[in-house]
Amino acid sequence: MTPIADPAIAITLIVATGVIAQWLGARFRVPAILPLLFAGFLLGPGIGVLDPDAVFGDLLFPVISMAVAVILFEGALTLRFADLRGAATPVIRLVTIGVVITVAVLAWAAHEIFGFPWPLALLFGSIGAVSGPTVVMPLLRTVRPTEKVAQILRWEGILIDPVGAVLAVVLFEAIIAAGALSEGSSILSFIRVFALGGAIGAGLGFGFGWLLKRHLIPDYLINISTLGLVLLSFTASNMAAHESGLVAVTVMGIVLGNMKGLRTGELIDFKESLSVLLISALFIVLAARVDFGPMASIAWQLVLLMAVVLFVARPLNVLVSTLGSDTSWRERALLAWIAPRGIVAAAISAIFAVRLMEADVEGAELLVPLTLVMIVVTVVLQSLTARPLADLLKVAEPAAKGVLIVGGNPFALALAETLHEKGVRVLVADTSWSQTRTARMKGLPVFFGNPVSEHADRELDLIGLGTLLAMSRQPALNALAATRYRHEFGSANVFSVRHDPASFEKDGDPLPLELRGHVLFKPEMTLEKLQLMMHEGFKLRVTRLTEEYPFDKLSEHLGGTQHMLLAISPQGLVKPFSEETNLRAGPDWRILYLEKVSDEEKAEKKKEEKAEREKKKKD
Repeated sequence: MTPIADPAIAITLIVATGVIAQWLGARFRVPAILPLLFAGFLLGPGIGVLDPDAVFGDLLFPVISMAVAVILFEGALTLRFADLRGAATPVIRLVTIGVVITVAVLAWAAHEIFGFPWPLALLFGSIGAVSGPTVVMPLLRTVRPTEKVAQILRWEGILIDPVGAVLAVVLFEAIIAAGALSEGSSILSFIRVFALGGAIGAGLGFGFGWLLKRHLIPDYLINISTLGLVLLSFTASNMAAHESGLVAVTVMGIVLGNMKGLRTGELIDFKESLSVLLISALFIVLAARVDFGPMASIAWQLVLLMAVVLFVARPLNVLVSTLGSDTSWRERALLAWIAPRGIVAAAISAIFAVRLMEADVEGAELLVPLTLVMIVVTVVLQSLTARPLADLLKVAEPAAKGVLIVGGNPFALALAETLHEKGVRVLVADTSWSQTRTARMKGLPVFFGNPVSEHADRELDLIGLGTLLAMSRQPALNALAATRYRHEFGSANVFSVRHDPASFEKDGDPLPLELRGHVLFKPEMTLEKLQLMMHEGFKLRVTRLTEEYPFDKLSEHLGGTQHMLLAISPQGLVKPFSEETNLRAGPDWRILYLEKVSDEEKAEKKKEEKAEREKKKKD
């Protein structure tokens, strides 16, 4: 097919395809990188409608560089020194000694397998050492490793981008200068680039943070001002020292993210959404630029190179970087496997290859193909295998099937106890000591404190939780919890209970629906009525549906669905009934509902209690 020549159409196609690929990844629970790469291969070398170099021309790599700068800043903004908690040593080693090890091993492999001259081999090694948040962050969302492993990979992925990029630039300049740069001058050049970029980033970060803390920037301008400052920092630093812009935006993000008294939540939300869009576009562009033609003749050499990348360079890097630390062998094994290469490596190799070929450097024509193969192989292979490996090594967080229940009133505790008995992970959060004590006596995990406080942000353990049921007696707290955890769990998994309008002093519930998330249960099932029903003798029951006893029969037995509260899928996911959902459960689903206790059951229960009392007397 004829490639698209209109940039507007090309941009629209890339953005629309990226959104669809991200949705497919979320829908089928696979890393979004996979459908993004597949889409790029299809649009580029597949059907030939997208040729990024032709449609964007000289603007392609500047735009890619700026997009990477925004992604790096967003990632750096989420880094907290307090989160390292003993992982600082491995992180520092991974981005220092580890980089040297990776560069040396990959340079040796390129020299021995492809006959690269040593200067070019070292340049390839420095490019191959770059991972980056463009690939690590999406992978972490899918793999969900333990907190320590996630923090190490997150810090390494963000810090290694500028380190590897600056090292590659220094080596590239040495090659272009035909060896005119001595070892000492190369080191000085490396230090100079880092010092300039770090100074510019730190200065702008502290200055911008000072303005934000004193509310000198209107709220509606904060996000756009931040984006503008990121691009200004990146460009100004690059003008002062080539490729120091990545250092500047990384340092600026870390400074803002760790500044005391500065709230960065809204900035992170905005930049995270922007980063998802940029990562989607970058991977489609990357895949569309792949040319499989030159790779066929060097297939076996590529296999050898990938074997060195996957089974020698990274494991050796991790082994040395974690020596003497408290990192377990299971954590080391997962760290040794996860090191996907990203868009920064592709951009650097493409920019350098053109000038190296113009300088007639032997082997320069293979720089881009080798880098692209390394990116595709590491991303695809590790995206498909990292989660199963994490599960096998038992260093993965449990699937987010559990329920956070805000509120410790009797009905909320009864619901939590029933879910807990059926194998659902439950955490009850409440500010009342007596109610949390009651929950503990029932064997329920609890969080004593305000679930929307800064203390909760630090201490409330959300591992394995994926649904919020806000059931406090305080509607305002329910609304705040729904707003707070919408980002953590997704708006589709945030629910709050309805309150009886008569319980309010004025015209009903004053809180708008958009603040409360989805409303729990059927319209007549307010918290006050649910507690009254429990007091009048109703009991929570759970029935497993079968082919012989389907949903319709249970509904007929209960006289409708108004008393049905929750459904538990065969996979263990909790799905509340509400007026907004038309839930139809099938075989092996479990339905939790309220049912009036019959007189016969009451009599039987009294007999059991009497027998239990008599037994205790005898004992």
